Amino acid sequence: MTHVEDELNSQPECWTRAAAEAVGLGGVLPAPRERVAVVGCGTSYFMAQAIAALREGAGQGETDAFAASEFPHGRTYDRVLALTRSGTTTEVLDLLGRLKGRTRTAAITADPNTPVMAAAHDIVVLDYADERSVVQTRFATTALTLLRAHLGLHTDAAVADARVALAAELPEGLVECGQFTFLGRGWTVGLANEAGLKMREASLSWTEAYPAMEYRHGPISITTNGTATWMFGEAPEGLAEQVRSTGGLWVEGRLDPLAELVRAQRLAVAVAAARGLDPDRPRHLTRSVILAP
Repeated sequence: MTHVEDELNSQPECWTRAAAEAVGLGGVLPAPRERVAVVGCGTSYFMAQAIAALREGAGQGETDAFAASEFPHGRTYDRVLALTRSGTTTEVLDLLGRLKGRTRTAAITADPNTPVMAAAHDIVVLDYADERSVVQTRFATTALTLLRAHLGLHTDAAVADARVALAAELPEGLVECGQFTFLGRGWTVGLANEAGLKMREASLSWTEAYPAMEYRHGPISITTNGTATWMFGEAPEGLAEQVRSTGGLWVEGRLDPLAELVRAQRLAVAVAAARGLDPDRPRHLTRSVILAP
């Protein structure tokens, strides 16, 4: 078993622990009515997209998501929340440094022995969700679960669905597909983006991701026999039929959307194995992007 397989299989236990810990983090995580920006890089940026949509959709306050390198310094926020598994990512540390003294910052990380501990005002350490694999799985979903629980949006059903996602067979013919498109709506757009990234990182697959309603505006033209379109959450009316009429494989997300992401993680590993790739050592990637001064 690869590191990434071992780590993705541990997600139900990590989510349960994070949901319990969220209760005591009221002073650290964003408070209702605060204007908040959530930032990250790579996987953490896509989790930031999901968190921002969830928080604003829950009426907790205006919430934006940015890649750390693209933060708009001309805007004012009550709090900036950074997601960084390694605690060493250059863009995140640079941003926290620029914000110090003028904007309250918090960071969620997996490693308590890294520079982010001194860079942010408040810290949440999810060391039990740290990973050996370059490819992120459990840290990202555990951080998102922590924020879902903080917002009162996490339920035990999500954990139960994650166990189903780990145990159930993948749809027939899915691993053999040559192209994968992931779709989302609202907070699940970030999950669709992350599913696409997992497939690219682990299996070098041709993948795309879109808001579901945008799929008809051009991207559906690539759908045909040997391609798959996977919906995170409820699909727009008629979209499944349109995809099937192209000859493409339609994958309907019936589980909690975060559990559907676990299924997509499994798919990435399965496709990597079918292609003789090592998902623990993706091409050209490292655990953290640290840029020379």
